[in-house]
Amino acid sequence: MNNSAIKNAQWIKEQALALGFLSCGISKAGFLEDEAPRLEQWLNNKQHGKMGYMENHFDKRLNPTLLVPGAKSVISLTLNYYSPEKQIDPKAPKIAQYAYGTDYHIVIKEKLKRLLELINDQIGAVDGRVFVDSAPVMDKAWAAKSGLGWIGKNSNLISKQAGSFFFIAELILDLELETDHVATDHCGSCTACIDACPTEAITNPYQVDGSKCISYFTIELKDALPNEFKGKMDDWMFGCDVCQDVCPWNKFSKPNEEPLFNPHPELLKMTSNDWKELTLETFKEVFKDSAVKRTKFEGLSRNINFLKEIN
Repeated sequence: MNNSAIKNAQWIKEQALALGFLSCGISKAGFLEDEAPRLEQWLNNKQHGKMGYMENHFDKRLNPTLLVPGAKSVISLTLNYYSPEKQIDPKAPKIAQYAYGTDYHIVIKEKLKRLLELINDQIGAVDGRVFVDSAPVMDKAWAAKSGLGWIGKNSNLISKQAGSFFFIAELILDLELETDHVATDHCGSCTACIDACPTEAITNPYQVDGSKCISYFTIELKDALPNEFKGKMDDWMFGCDVCQDVCPWNKFSKPNEEPLFNPHPELLKMTSNDWKELTLETFKEVFKDSAVKRTKFEGLSRNINFLKEIN
């Protein structure tokens, strides 16, 4: 490893932290050998449900050099979204914390683009692409390889220092950089997430059946919600935080410092009745730049009505 690769890696990490990222780690770009059989088995077992897009670009998911020709380094970054604020009405349908504020795609992409600009200005012209959960990149696998945490029994990336309430993003570059070491697993004998999952989606330690996950039902599934899960949704209308809320490592979560992630003023105040009487106008106002727009008004209404039937 030459001196410039070491120096540039350190400089990039400093810039990432200055831009507000929680952590930054680097891996050598190459084929994800260990993940290939696991991904294949997960797909073969239909644990992706009706997320057909997961079957696409199998080779690209496992090899970043197919996404960025000549890629040498994968820079993984995390951005904290933890919020100590909660919805006021304990009976109101719940939204996962990550969707409280402005859509993370918008916030993170701007930061990544700025980081890439800085790299080009300081180090010289590099070829690279930014990725925020919108391309076939196995972000948790790369973040773990880059030492930012380990993939826990709930399949989330967990950090000893910060828990798991953070987003993951990547910069893939044709620039050689000093790499980091893989983080060690610290789940131990804990089964809190497995025991607490309302739909028993964590079928085995480190294995989540996506087709049983509340986040899948409330966001990804476009059909009617399955009747067999009535009474098991734990009042979640968009996403689910249960396996993170019970994780002991999240006692180390600290409030995020990104103003754009602050919840819309009306969001936390809305009562159970407000949600049951949700109008398109209120939906557009409260979720103007939110990730919740992904499920659309019709999808959120479907979820609320499904919960209402058993409440």
